[in-house]
Amino acid sequence: MKGMITDYLENINWDEIICQDLPDRVTALRLCRYDVAFDTNVFGAKNICDFAKKCTKLKMLLHVSTAYVAGEKEGLIQEKPFLMGETLREGTHLDIESELNLIKETRREILANCSSEITEKRTMKELGLKRARHFGWPNTYVFTKAMGEMMLGHLRGDLPVVIVRPSIITSILKEPLPGWMEGIRTIDSVIIGYAKQALSFFLVDLERIMDVIPGDMVVNAMMVAMAAHSEERAQTIYHVTSSLRNPAPYAILSDTVHRYLFANPPRTANNGGEPVRLRKMRFFSSLASFRRHMDIKYKLPLEVLGLVNIALCGMFSRRHDELSRKYRFVMLLVELYAPYTLFKGCFDDINTERLRIAMGKEQKNAGEHYFDFDPKSIDWEEYFYRVHIPGVIKYLCD
Repeated sequence: MKGMITDYLENINWDEIICQDLPDRVTALRLCRYDVAFDTNVFGAKNICDFAKKCTKLKMLLHVSTAYVAGEKEGLIQEKPFLMGETLREGTHLDIESELNLIKETRREILANCSSEITEKRTMKELGLKRARHFGWPNTYVFTKAMGEMMLGHLRGDLPVVIVRPSIITSILKEPLPGWMEGIRTIDSVIIGYAKQALSFFLVDLERIMDVIPGDMVVNAMMVAMAAHSEERAQTIYHVTSSLRNPAPYAILSDTVHRYLFANPPRTANNGGEPVRLRKMRFFSSLASFRRHMDIKYKLPLEVLGLVNIALCGMFSRRHDELSRKYRFVMLLVELYAPYTLFKGCFDDINTERLRIAMGKEQKNAGEHYFDFDPKSIDWEEYFYRVHIPGVIKYLCD
């Protein structure tokens, strides 16, 4: 009986769900604890604003947010500030103080119930996701980032404030080290999974525009914005993005990853350094189709294994727990990435374009170093093939 079940399990390629060690190495999943994200992104913005207003010689305050405070909006998304209490869901109003009180009350309940640390973390993560979705944001991270922007706009007085909203930040394009990045983020987890042949499918619409921007361009935009807005008494929003000026569909990334890894096949440590045999990755363009695939190929066999494990008094408990963890991780990964991989919006960057034009002329006329943050200068195929993918393999895929 045990042998039959073992053979059954071996015929299911469980390891293609996700890399063995990826769940322990991903550093940018945005399923945050609500209390921690609130303290960092909301109170953090408030505290730095309060401090800045006390600095008599301060020229301006620059705050880094994210373009995805727009949530899952469609169409052209403008560089507009959030008003206090504004939400993305019609018929709702956001009271930041009430959210703080809700966090405090939840903490008191956790302490009163003598809950474990694991239960506390899970409760706070679930609370953040619930509140974010109630007000129209897809996750806790972008929800609290939006609240942080509201706090700055409400409290700044006449303090000059610049808010930079980058899209998905990728590896360095030019300076100081092309291809460098720190931590596995967004699209990089898929590249690593495919390089290890431990991820054979994912949720992404290849025709959708992938809004990414190299890290050094984000820094350059920040530097130029600080110089341009010192001593101004206004709040300005900059989208440091690429979808409007130089749109790149996800198909470009898919094709370049496939070409690069076929030309430079990764080698396995287990088979004497033999090249990994690569297979084409399968993509699902909707959550519904992805869930159907997961239900049929993985969830159903996992449920069968659970029943068999009960019948055999826990003989397969370790295996069942391990596979359940992988399954949950992939579904979490997909839920969190869906707002980005299926995103239907396009970020307007008229403010950023004006800044580029003005500062570009000034820097060239003065013969100064040119701080490039123009996405039109990027050849996406060249960037992914020559810079980003080699960087992922070198710095992240050990």
